[in-house]
Amino acid sequence: MRLPIALLLFVMLVPGSASAQTLPLVTETAAPADSGVDELIRIIENDDTRAALLERLRQSETAEAVPAERPADLSIARQLAEYTRHAAEGVSGTLRALGQVFDSLRGGFSGDGVDLTALRDIAIGVLIVAAALVVGLLGARIVVVWLQRKIAARVAGKRWYVRLAGALGAAALDLGSIVLIWALGNILALSVTGTPGRMGINQSLLLNAFLLVEISKMVLRTLLQPRFEALRLLPVGDSNAAYWSFWLGRIISLLGYTFMFVAPVISANLSSTVAGAVQVLVMATAVTIGITIVLQCKDGVRTWLDDLARKRQNDGLGQLLLLVGRFWHMLAIAYLVALLIVWFANPDQALPFMLGATVQTGIAVLVGVLVVMFIARFVQAGLHLPQDIKTRLPLLEARLHAFVPRVMGIVRLIAIVGVVLAVAQAWALFDFVGWISSDRGQQVVVSVSSALLIILACIFLYVAVASWVEFRLNNAAGVAATNREKTLLNLFKNAFTIALVVFGVMLALAQIGVNIAPLLAGAGVLGLAIGFGAQKLVQDIITGIFIQFENVMNEGDVVEAAGKSGVVEKLTIRSVTIRDMSGTVHLIPFSSVDQVSNMVRGYSFYVAEIEVAYDSDIEAVKQTLRDAFSMVMDSEHKSVILDDLDLQGLIAITPASMTLRARIKTIAGQQWGAGRYFSELVMRLFAERNIQVPTPRVSYVPGTSGRALPPVGEQPSS
Repeated sequence: MRLPIALLLFVMLVPGSASAQTLPLVTETAAPADSGVDELIRIIENDDTRAALLERLRQSETAEAVPAERPADLSIARQLAEYTRHAAEGVSGTLRALGQVFDSLRGGFSGDGVDLTALRDIAIGVLIVAAALVVGLLGARIVVVWLQRKIAARVAGKRWYVRLAGALGAAALDLGSIVLIWALGNILALSVTGTPGRMGINQSLLLNAFLLVEISKMVLRTLLQPRFEALRLLPVGDSNAAYWSFWLGRIISLLGYTFMFVAPVISANLSSTVAGAVQVLVMATAVTIGITIVLQCKDGVRTWLDDLARKRQNDGLGQLLLLVGRFWHMLAIAYLVALLIVWFANPDQALPFMLGATVQTGIAVLVGVLVVMFIARFVQAGLHLPQDIKTRLPLLEARLHAFVPRVMGIVRLIAIVGVVLAVAQAWALFDFVGWISSDRGQQVVVSVSSALLIILACIFLYVAVASWVEFRLNNAAGVAATNREKTLLNLFKNAFTIALVVFGVMLALAQIGVNIAPLLAGAGVLGLAIGFGAQKLVQDIITGIFIQFENVMNEGDVVEAAGKSGVVEKLTIRSVTIRDMSGTVHLIPFSSVDQVSNMVRGYSFYVAEIEVAYDSDIEAVKQTLRDAFSMVMDSEHKSVILDDLDLQGLIAITPASMTLRARIKTIAGQQWGAGRYFSELVMRLFAERNIQVPTPRVSYVPGTSGRALPPVGEQPSS
């Protein structure tokens, strides 16, 4: 079914080309009439007529030099009407010229007005060079394929850069063989054909066409490499590589040799009309082959693109691949037909433009795909820091993992925008180069670039400052930071981040031309409104500022604030976070803090109030406390105790007990461990020395007239 469709397209497209390629017919080569020559000779020989002729020529030059008035701009409707009129005239001319083309073909090959002897001599010289090129190319391909097989065997299974080096080496061998055969063909053309030391124009055309066509095919072979998978640069299978390499190579040979050799030779030796007809037939044949290939590969390419989208889990790019896979054949056929129509309409200007735009589009898309693939692989691989940096800055890698993908996403977006602009520039949809060369374009580019640099500088500064704060707070990286340093450094990081964001945004907006004065004024008004509407927030911040100035508490301190006591875990400019003994976290705004009790400032006391029985020996109890303190000083708690035992003695007496007080002075925050051990030793020594602690006592005094209570479960007798 595909081949009949392709043939039908071929039949439809061939007539449409004749009008553009209809050059002066063979009748133009006929000699001018004798009467015209005699008249020209008579005019030149006569002085008066010759002067009159020169005057008329000068007048015609002056008339042509005067610029014609620029036509008035037409409306869109008028331009559309003009375009459709020219298109209709072109179709009519095409139909009229179709018969003239084939008449010219028949006349040219029948020998009318053609020197067949000269044509035969030219053909012999060209055939000798062509045969030498074919034989040399076949022999060189055998040697090159053998060497490429050796290279493929060496690089198979190696890393990608080794295989890339092998592919480039194989391409260099292929290119070297082509250049060598081309050089030998030039030597043969200079020494064998024609006059020794001189080369005919036809041989030169053939050699140049051979060089360009074979280099183009060499690039195609390097990308697809149908023989050796290890040297293949594109990720395609063996069958697809062989298929595309075969057909694309044939199309390159067909178009290249026709337009660079066959058509110029026919135009110079037979007729330009015949050459144009050959170009029409070859171009239509190439487009027909291309359409046939597209139809044959429609399902295969769609399946391949669907697999790629499935591997990407149908993300944004995956959805685009699915859409392209569904309609790619229509776009390809439309492009081929448009290419043929444009070539028919204006082969001298439109076709080179379209081919150049196609090549530029392919290069731009290829570069964009490579950049996007590199970014995706970089993001997937992640960023891994050395172990020593991880030890000093344990949060830096996580911070970079948070920022780097976003930065890479921006770079990917810039790459996609660059590809779109390159495609628009190639197809003359938007003159980006001209715009960027203008004053306005340069101003916009400089502004946007400056804004992006400011944002990148702010990100770099944030990462640097946050890493420095993290380094100072990391005890394993150097000198341990004090609680005050921890508090101030965290507050500094938060304040620096807020200031950096505000100033960075302001500077970036100023660079792109936004007037930030109204923004600053609006920020002032907004701050005033917030001050009136959120008085509690303002009170929190002001109280927090004074608390920080007075250095009442820091992170890690044990404090009591707003009725909650515990360890300060986080301290901001407006609130404090306290974790109590049960592990509960309390967030306390500073506006609710009337007073702060810090239990670890400077030094600490462990206060032990020991209660013993009323009849205990006070001196024995005191000695027991001293002995317990001596045992504490012999333990690991000695390093935190700053002074001797402060034994204050008896502080309270009750009918059943006595209370003695003792204090142990320790480093701030270290009193609880030493105190608990001291209390444990006191109780142990009390037990050993039979020192009684007060216990509740109940004395039972039976009444003289009372009756004993009955046992449990019985009813009293009445």
